Amino acid sequence: MNSTQSFRPTLIALAIAIATGQAIAEDTIDINDLSTLEVKGQTYRNTATKTQLDAEETPQAISIIESETLEERGVESLSEAVRYTAGVHSELRGGSITRLDLFNIRGFDNTLVYYDGLPLLSNGNNLQAQIDASAVSQIEVFKGPASTLYGSMPPGGMVNMISKAPQVTSQNSVEVTVGSDNKKEASFDSTGSISDAVNYRLIGLVRDKDGQADTTTEERVMIAPSLDIKVSEDTLVNLNMYYQKDPSMGTFGVLPGVGTIYDNEYGKVDSDTFLGDVDFNTFEREFLILGYKIDHKINDTWSYLQNARFTTAESYQEMAYATGLQSDNRTANRFAYITDEESESFSIDNQFSGVFDIGNVEHNVLFGVDYLQTKSNFKYKYATAVPTIDLYNPDNNQFTANDLTFVDYSDHDYESSQLGLYLQDQMRFDQLILIAGGRYDQYKYDESGLNYGSEATRDVDQTHFSGRLGTLYEFENGVSPFISYSQSFEPIIDTRNSGENYDPTTSSQWEAGLKYNANGFNTSLAVYEITKNDYLTTDPDDVYSKTQVDEIRSRGIELEVQKALTEEIKLSVAANVQDVEINKDETRLKGTTPIRIPEKQLSTWLSYKPASGKLVGANLGAGIRYVGEMQMDAANSDTMPSYTLVDVSVGYDLAQLSPNWKGASIQLAISNLLDETYFSCYSTTTCWFGADRSFELTGRYEF
Repeated sequence: MNSTQSFRPTLIALAIAIATGQAIAEDTIDINDLSTLEVKGQTYRNTATKTQLDAEETPQAISIIESETLEERGVESLSEAVRYTAGVHSELRGGSITRLDLFNIRGFDNTLVYYDGLPLLSNGNNLQAQIDASAVSQIEVFKGPASTLYGSMPPGGMVNMISKAPQVTSQNSVEVTVGSDNKKEASFDSTGSISDAVNYRLIGLVRDKDGQADTTTEERVMIAPSLDIKVSEDTLVNLNMYYQKDPSMGTFGVLPGVGTIYDNEYGKVDSDTFLGDVDFNTFEREFLILGYKIDHKINDTWSYLQNARFTTAESYQEMAYATGLQSDNRTANRFAYITDEESESFSIDNQFSGVFDIGNVEHNVLFGVDYLQTKSNFKYKYATAVPTIDLYNPDNNQFTANDLTFVDYSDHDYESSQLGLYLQDQMRFDQLILIAGGRYDQYKYDESGLNYGSEATRDVDQTHFSGRLGTLYEFENGVSPFISYSQSFEPIIDTRNSGENYDPTTSSQWEAGLKYNANGFNTSLAVYEITKNDYLTTDPDDVYSKTQVDEIRSRGIELEVQKALTEEIKLSVAANVQDVEINKDETRLKGTTPIRIPEKQLSTWLSYKPASGKLVGANLGAGIRYVGEMQMDAANSDTMPSYTLVDVSVGYDLAQLSPNWKGASIQLAISNLLDETYFSCYSTTTCWFGADRSFELTGRYEF
């Protein structure tokens, strides 16, 4: 704490700050890590507190994945990035489905991803804005309820992707990658100063590869420019844009349980089996993000933050979907559908923060108002008279859209908005830290038009208050025990079969643990229990319908360890054991566990970077991921087996071979080295293959 100024805020200062719209933007700068050239921007704020305090000071668990780790493991997507994070289970539709980032945290599914502190567009159907890992400097996984700062949020936690920020020092790089599935990729990253007051960053990428499913492809074009403009000594403006076009994103189709996870008299199908049609398999997506951040220092105590973003997106899809096998156990029935979607969203977060002392207590006060509005149109049509397909000898050239008769099923407009008012005080008394916060939200949802075959109008208007209280004590030896209580809520826009709205979902969590940061260790141990009321889950009698149960309880233990064993060897370990159960309900779901929630997970990664000898310039890495048993369906009629995967990485600085190669390096990353076959299932009849063994070889030149 540098300032000992007493607490003397004025209403005039607050009014001027709000009226002028002056603000700072969202997430912390870490200037202590001098080993890396990448410095997070001045507008960075810690996800757990929306302040510039260290994550170690937060009485809740948080995991951080840095860009160096993403590059070492050859990560493309968020789903791949969180594979080694305790309490997170990703790729819920298998490794072959890449168009959406689907994961759960502490047993609760989450499709809401944040990017630089604001939510990415996700319209609740097929249109989700995905940020490519090449534009990301860091990923933060904040465990447990986060509604006190962010509003509507599943209780397991949230993910915030931090963009690569403009830097003062000139840095440029180009990369060329080739790999399995005919992967071809080229990217560049350039940053530096335009003038004393302006820094820039420009990132771009093109990618083309085959999908895991036979005959499918994946393509991407991305560009992300940003500027930091120092308007004055007290004001910094960041302007940012992110544009991405995905002309093709593989398949979203499923495979039956028989022939994949279950035995069939004809044997098991190959992991590249595709039950769609070449001429009726399209997924095109395009989106544009325009944003700004303003960081204004009012005086030595007070500052104001504003972070705003506008997003526009659209997607078009044609898909033939398998609906089950006939009695011969090899002929699959299919139906076809077309979706056409458009969405736009606007989000803004205003924060007024102050750091001051009252007596012997340091206060870091945060007051904020944020607003999110999303408008969407969703068109859906389907056809049932679709040719069947042989599971073991699929003919993927049977029809086009012109051969089918489609029925209009949905063409509706829907709009949602969330207005939140929040207050937080993080207090420090010597080595004791106490955090207290609360937030009031108003959520609205309106829908009209053709929906599920009939004209319908739906309105949801809900309000909720969420709170958080926690404490942490920092011992001088680096041990920091903590305990916290936090709440969250989720509005539910689905309706019952009767047409009535479901009750909103509310949750609470108790968490206790230890953090240790000393002697080369960065360790977190957490024990938690989450209770979620009015939980919406899959109906055991109809996998395409939902039902609301009274209460679900998730409890578990998580451990994350990062340790420098020597100057050359680093070890990371992530482990969790969780027990998730519907413990209060009047239906036969009581006592069951929802699908796709592993009982145990364990992962470890070992990195070796020699400082002397013949291997100087090399960096070697190897990891093991174990995912335990999961329930196959909502009724818990069967379990999915556990699986273990091995990943490796090898890199080399070519300057060690010759001074003429200064700045050049190569990196080989292999995922699922042993080509283990594994699955993700939504029910006993609906499954996806996990990701096959894949590799990528990247050549990089920095200048």
